[in-house]
Amino acid sequence: MGSFMEMQMEEEFIFRSPHSGVVTVPDNVTLPEFVLQNSELYADKVAFVEAGSGKAITHGQVKRDTERFAKALRSLGLRKGHVVIAVLPNVAEYAIVALGIMAAGGVFSGANPAAHASEIKKQAQSADAKLIVANGLNYEKVKAVGLPVIVLDDEPIEDAMNWKKLLDAADRAGQTVPKEPISQIDLCAMPFSSGTTGLSKGVMLTHRNLVANLCSTLFGVEPEMVGQVTSLGLLPFFHIYGIAGICCATLRNKGTVVVMGRFELRTFLNALIAHEVNFAPIVPPIILNLVKNPVVDEFDLSKLKLQAVLTAAAPLAPEVLTAFENKFPGVLVQQAYGLTEHSCITLTHAHKGLANSKRNSVGFILPNLEVKFIDPDTGKSLPRNTSGELCVRSQAVMQGYYKQVEETAQTIDKNGWLHTGDIGFIDDDDNVFIVDRIKELIKYKGFQVAPAELEAILLSHSSVEDAAVVPIADEEAGEIPGASVVMCAGAKESEEDMIKYVASNVASYKKVRVLHFVDAIPKSPSGKIMRRLVRDRMLQNMTPSHSKSA
Repeated sequence: MGSFMEMQMEEEFIFRSPHSGVVTVPDNVTLPEFVLQNSELYADKVAFVEAGSGKAITHGQVKRDTERFAKALRSLGLRKGHVVIAVLPNVAEYAIVALGIMAAGGVFSGANPAAHASEIKKQAQSADAKLIVANGLNYEKVKAVGLPVIVLDDEPIEDAMNWKKLLDAADRAGQTVPKEPISQIDLCAMPFSSGTTGLSKGVMLTHRNLVANLCSTLFGVEPEMVGQVTSLGLLPFFHIYGIAGICCATLRNKGTVVVMGRFELRTFLNALIAHEVNFAPIVPPIILNLVKNPVVDEFDLSKLKLQAVLTAAAPLAPEVLTAFENKFPGVLVQQAYGLTEHSCITLTHAHKGLANSKRNSVGFILPNLEVKFIDPDTGKSLPRNTSGELCVRSQAVMQGYYKQVEETAQTIDKNGWLHTGDIGFIDDDDNVFIVDRIKELIKYKGFQVAPAELEAILLSHSSVEDAAVVPIADEEAGEIPGASVVMCAGAKESEEDMIKYVASNVASYKKVRVLHFVDAIPKSPSGKIMRRLVRDRMLQNMTPSHSKSA
């Protein structure tokens, strides 16, 4: 038996961190209060700096502007539980927007700024949103949603409220704006996730959920590291990991986030060197780029102050890991595992008193969490070294999917276990490994792509009779969406036409990148698409040149 405590009640195999009793979660504190605590002691230290423009915001400004924005929102009539959608790229003010919404009692919902106008409208409608915060670049796109819009840019835009003017007005408003008491069990965030079944749903997270998760993830941070860590803010902030794991964690620990809008290799390496970044959460395609792209050789890598990179969102190929370690000696590669419905679950920390994790493991269970692995068919929990569906129970488990009672019941059982849809196991040394996904989601460069959504778009075309979308392994992207399509008799469209048809209806990361016409889609007796068979047939038809163009 390993050092993790194992309980066998009615043959239940439940695994926990040996540090679970040590980490306490404070009561009666909201997420903004928790992360902004002691900001005044670090008032002049930079909290966010944009790699491109050099624009910087200090910890003192974050605290002040979070309070000003919260007040402005309340004076606009925002009430507890109202959802505000942020359609923004990674910018220095992003955390102020999110925390201001939460401090006002509202619920922050980040949207992908690359999303299609119709996708943003869908998210706004699903969430019953009352307001949108966007930048000038995305204003035209969000205007169509029909909600009031606050624009972040300095340039005033007709018909939109201006961010700076709102903050100034909040200063003049005095204390007359009513303030509703906010408790830890109130909702504060509603990120959208495809869950285990495909279509996007609002994930209801409370202040308690996110504070508890931060306490677990930050448990390994030594007191002397406070104020000392510079992290890279490249992963999208609209994603729960971006806002909680990067922005909130850094604010809590009084570090600095170097904010980057999008990945470009030279800009990325310049930023790492110029800003002396210590910690860089990235996705596997970037690691692949760092290993294979000759551009990297133009840089003096000895100038890097990088201590660790963290990769999550998709598994990292072992040979890529080895190549990275050879090229960047001394940089620790950490892997993590989490999902929107819970945030982080495991982490490969060189934890206090714990050995380093093994290669290809996603690390150790975080404190205050319970994890079990169940047989997907019988629901029985399984012992060590036996693969099953990973289930987690903790104070960080979401409250459920917004207005989706059935979906919630399928994901969180009556005993409070969140069923992740991922298959894995824990070994004798407490390392957790993720083996496979029950879910059908495609992970394109770390972004979730729901096959069901792309199938619906294909089926909306008058010439399409049937369609199935499956993940095709791709070295650069991890997985790409591949479609098998049955066309109606007499249809004139080419495979290329159908690829363009999907592309014109979705954000670019959701595009179908390989498409084959087929005679029929294999289905099970119950009518479910037999995805593995679809994928195997597509792979048989793919010539090497085909997969390159993907």
